[in-house]
Amino acid sequence: MKIGVLFPGQGAQFVGMGTEVFAARPNLLGERATDILGWSLVDLCSQGPEEKLTLTEHAQPALYGVSFALWDMFSSAAADHIRVVAAAGHSLGEYTALAAAGVLSFEDGLWLVDQRGRAMGKAAAEADSSMAALIGADEEKAEALASYRRSEGGHLWVANLNAPGQVVVAGGAEDILWAQDHVKEFDMRRAIVLKVAGAFHTPFMASAVGVLSQAVATVDFGEPRFSVYANTTAAPYGSEVGPTLVEQVVGQVRFMDVLIAMSAEVDAFVHIGPGDVTAGMAKRTVPDVPVHIVNNEESLSEVLEALG
Repeated sequence: MKIGVLFPGQGAQFVGMGTEVFAARPNLLGERATDILGWSLVDLCSQGPEEKLTLTEHAQPALYGVSFALWDMFSSAAADHIRVVAAAGHSLGEYTALAAAGVLSFEDGLWLVDQRGRAMGKAAAEADSSMAALIGADEEKAEALASYRRSEGGHLWVANLNAPGQVVVAGGAEDILWAQDHVKEFDMRRAIVLKVAGAFHTPFMASAVGVLSQAVATVDFGEPRFSVYANTTAAPYGSEVGPTLVEQVVGQVRFMDVLIAMSAEVDAFVHIGPGDVTAGMAKRTVPDVPVHIVNNEESLSEVLEALG
């Protein structure tokens, strides 16, 4: 059976995540992670507080670490009878996908995600910005809304194309309020403001580009053991790993196109990591492809049995 693995992005974090994997992979997430981050991933995930875990600079490394540990457990247990042929991650999750494929070591990936989270958190603090989910939208309608706002001097972009009917715009706080007031004029039902720190995957993150560019220049990238699909191109990574990761900070997340492209080479998807967000996106985008969820030790056993 050919499997495509999917890894979640920021927003999937919650206090208590990873409890079982911390015990199963203590060397991975304990001192090794603390030495890189300067804070205890295990303690923050286990004890919170939620406000601290939700900060961009903490949420991103925490999700990367927990998701990779679950991947390590899954791949070890599934090695004999399941063939992973492709991977993708939603935004931050793309780093987990690259580490799973061997393009990044766990340590280099965690360090890069730490640099990314800090830089994006700082960029978000530089301007009052946000994101909103558009209900009843498609790409054409969302682009019409955003481009009209920009033509009037505003700052609004389509940031995420997650699944059919799941489109996210991002921009200045005033631009998001404007979108809420005018969305029906563009044949969409409403805009729901998301609880995020800023306008990710837009030019509002420009100041993070330089930081991440310097960071990726210090990392050695390996050859992938299987295809890893990039958010911005919806195509497998080539040789330009570093520049593609940098572009992703300000570029559009085309996860719906990623899922459609991956579906041509997989028999099933497996979401690996906290929550189930990418599983939901897959079910909406390619409903004919079975989707499984591994987000703790119990679900790991269940999925292995189902795939076995």
